[in-house]
Parts: sequence; structure tokens; C-alpha cells
Amino acid sequence: QVQLVESGGGLVQAGGSLRLSCAASGRTFSVYVMAWFRQAPGKEREFVAAIKWSGASTYHADSVRGRFTISRDNAKNTVYLQMNSLKPEDTAVYYCAATSSAVLLTGTSSYNYWGQGTQVTVSS
Repeated sequence: QVQLVESGGGLVQAGGSLRLSCAASGRTFSVYVMAWFRQAPGKEREFVAAIKWSGASTYHADSVRGRFTISRDNAKNTVYLQMNSLKPEDTAVYYCAATSSAVLLTGTSSYNYWGQGTQVTVSS
């Protein structure tokens, strides 16, 4: 099995920045793609960004492209989400996810493993 632990959430003013981390452990050799999702109160869980472990190819949702950047550190089995120019609508619980799929999928059902989530709050 794979365990995912997110960290780095917090409260930030609009226009500010945060960096989220997701540490993976366990059977990490079976993970080919990791992703970030977010879920605001009363809304569905939304895809944010995904990255391949090999080659570091990435895909970002239109809503965050140009502001957020997903990256990875292979030696630490950790993925990051650098969030810049934050907006109040970015407020949500952010979840790390992993899958054995080799493509950058955006649906929640495509991911096998999930972290516990970390709260990001952006004030006006």
C-alpha cells in the first residue's frame, strides 16, 4: 500500500503564496503519477495538477495554470504544489493523490491513494 501525508496549508492573504508538500511512503514503486485535488465547502472535489515521477511531465488545471506549479523530489518521495497569486476562490482542503496509471488523469476515480488533506484559506 501507499501512504500519503500532506502538509504546508495555512492562512494567507490574497496575492500571497504557499507551498504544499506530500510525502509518499510504502509501495511507492507502484506509483507513476501523483496529483493535487481540492475541495471547497459545498463543492465537488476538483483537479488541480498532476505530475509523472519519471520525466516530471505535468498538467495543470486551467483555473490554476500560470499561478500554481506542481513539482517532485524523487529522493524524498515528495511532491509539492507551489501556489502563487492566491485568490479567495482558491480556499479549499487540498488533497494529494497517487495512481499506478502512466497518464496524467484528472478524475478522482482514477486515483488509488489519497492523503488526509490540508486546509488552505485565502483571505480577501
